[in-house]
Amino acid sequence: MAKPAKPEAEGTEAAPPKKSKKLLIIIVVALVLVLAIGGGVLFWMKGHSAQDGEDEEVATEKAKPDKKKGAKEAAPVYVALDAFTVNLVGDQFLQLVISVEVEDMPVGDKLKSYTPKLRNNVMMLLSSKKSSDLMTKEGKETLATEIRDLMNDIIEPGAKAGQGPIKEVLFTSFIIQ
Repeated sequence: MAKPAKPEAEGTEAAPPKKSKKLLIIIVVALVLVLAIGGGVLFWMKGHSAQDGEDEEVATEKAKPDKKKGAKEAAPVYVALDAFTVNLVGDQFLQLVISVEVEDMPVGDKLKSYTPKLRNNVMMLLSSKKSSDLMTKEGKETLATEIRDLMNDIIEPGAKAGQGPIKEVLFTSFIIQ
């Protein structure tokens, strides 16, 4: 009786290694497939992000005016400045965020190099205002003109009022409390 038990035990031991080898091969093939697909997706995404960057450069170059064709309009260049928070005349505060439209990128870079002086002079101008003067649309338009002229005078001394490298001052946030 001991002999018949051994062949069955040997037969059952031989079958599981064949099944585990098949399972191992299936797992390895699935893993290789998943890695290959993931690598392909990454390669595809990197290729498209590099092309997107080239497209942006081309779009920027195309936005510049072509002097040969006589195009007069250039794409606007905006420079965002940090928020200004000042005490107004009286007991109120003004929090103001502005963006400045400039002629071209070199003027934008020049504007950034003058930032400390610009911020100081704009804060002095703002702190001399009353909240009642700034509540109306006309008051805000006057303030924008004053800031533009002040900045033009700093960046290009001697520029006439209303003329200079800074075209417009735009309020992106205007809060009086």
